[in-house]
Amino acid sequence: MIHNKNSNAVANIKGGTEETTTGLMRLRQMEKKGALKYAIIAVNDAYTKYMFDNRYGTGQSTLDGILRATNILIAGKTFVVCGYGWCGRGLANRARGMGANVIVTEVNPLRALEAIMDGFQVSPIEQAAEKGDVFITLTGDTSIIRKEHMKKMKNGAILANSGHFNAEIKISDMESLVASKRTIRPNLDEYKLKDGRKLYLLSEGRLVNLAAAEGHPSEVMDMSFANQALSVEYLAKNPKMEPKVFDVPSEIDESVASLKLKTMGIEIDALTEEQRKYLSSWEEGTV
Repeated sequence: MIHNKNSNAVANIKGGTEETTTGLMRLRQMEKKGALKYAIIAVNDAYTKYMFDNRYGTGQSTLDGILRATNILIAGKTFVVCGYGWCGRGLANRARGMGANVIVTEVNPLRALEAIMDGFQVSPIEQAAEKGDVFITLTGDTSIIRKEHMKKMKNGAILANSGHFNAEIKISDMESLVASKRTIRPNLDEYKLKDGRKLYLLSEGRLVNLAAAEGHPSEVMDMSFANQALSVEYLAKNPKMEPKVFDVPSEIDESVASLKLKTMGIEIDALTEEQRKYLSSWEEGTV
């Protein structure tokens, strides 16, 4: 908004922080094209953000939203998790832990390989469409589940999004197949298709963990917000940073982890002087 509609405000801004994966994708494109006007700290890329907020927070809150909207039994269901980023990893593992059979769909060969090594089935969405009971998109992209996939789905299949805006499930395609539609309960719409099958869409395709549940628990969001606050302080103390996207300083990331451990009553070891010297030298341990 500031860049496009209120450019007069740019002169008074020292910098900003970004919490989301998709937000950073756009900000990095702005930097690449010379459109970014002030420094951004990539809070989303801090270890104490994405490894916990994205993985454990989204994993749990997505299941929470699905359960609140439907009250289905997860055990024995086939979950199709579209996208194996940190959010997808978290959901896939949590769904498996509750007894679901999980199929992962991906476009990135490295992530697909990781999903296989993590013990999940991997297949194209075209094939998974015939097998899934519950489909969840977590990609940050658009039109992940489309008409050609909906035509293959089982009667009673459930569709939800937990990755981005309501663009990941192509709702216009679902509307084009529908004979009738009704809202069964809050955040649960039944689409009766022209061939008689019924598909269920949660939260109008919006983020199901926010619309149908309460988002992430505070026990994981505290680290994300600590990163935000400390990154803003860092920007205030370094007002002449270039208009680029910067990583969260490692000392902030590590301090947040240390503070979190302290609140949990957990202590860890510290390196001895001998160990520090060994790790910082090249004369020892190389022959």
